[in-house]
Amino acid sequence: MTYAVLYITSIVCIWWIYRVGWQEALKKILSVLIPSALIILFNVKAGRLLFRSPVVGIISILPTAIFIYRGSLPLVAGINSWIDRKTNDFVESQETIDAEVISKEDA
Repeated sequence: MTYAVLYITSIVCIWWIYRVGWQEALKKILSVLIPSALIILFNVKAGRLLFRSPVVGIISILPTAIFIYRGSLPLVAGINSWIDRKTNDFVESQETIDAEVISKEDA
């Protein structure tokens, strides 16, 4: 079942890259993966304490997920702005030449 989920996820990521471009897709994928990974890591580390009682675990999952998601937004925004800066540095490079194309009909 895990392989099926990973396969479907990879197909969706490839389709998303084709649809919007690799930079926008990378930013969206990272904005989903970073908070998810932090939530999973927190639940693994704090699981021994929080999930001794199932009631405490169920009550604490949603608030901790929201708190970690909100806390990871500056990190995600920083990574996205870094990706944008690298893209803009390439576009605004001194080595690029702007040229106008004139068709034969207009000449």
